[in-house]
Amino acid sequence: QVQLQESGGGSVQPGGSLRLSCTVVGNTYRSKCMGWFRQAPGKEREGVAEIDSAGRTSYTDSAKGRFTISHDNAKNTLYLEMNSLKPEDTAMYYCAARACYFLCSVLPGRLHSRSEYDHWGQGTQVTVSS
Repeated sequence: QVQLQESGGGSVQPGGSLRLSCTVVGNTYRSKCMGWFRQAPGKEREGVAEIDSAGRTSYTDSAKGRFTISHDNAKNTLYLEMNSLKPEDTAMYYCAARACYFLCSVLPGRLHSRSEYDHWGQGTQVTVSS
C-alpha cells in the first residue's frame, strides 16, 4: 500500500518561490525512487526532477539551477523547492514513485519516463502570473 499526497501549491508572481511537499504513506518497505512531474493545460505530463536511493538528483533542463528536489527520511516526505518561478512553470505538479524495492539510480542525460512510475498523487496547482 502506497499513498502520495501533494501540498504547497498556490499562486505567485514571477520570480517568486514555492515549496511543494509530498507525504508518503506505506512506502517504508520500498526504496526511495521518486520524482516530480508537471502538466500544463493542453500539454503532456513531463518530468521535472527525480531522486534515487543514494540521494542523487536529476532535473529537466528548464528546472536546473532553480528547483531542488530533496527527501526527509524522518518525515517520510518529498520536497520540491522552486525558486525564480516563471509563467511557463504554471502547471499541475504531481508527486510520483517508482517500484524500486532496494536500489535505483538516476539516468545519465534524462529522467525516467512517466510510464516507469506506478504511484501518483492527485496533484497540486502552481500558478505563476503578474
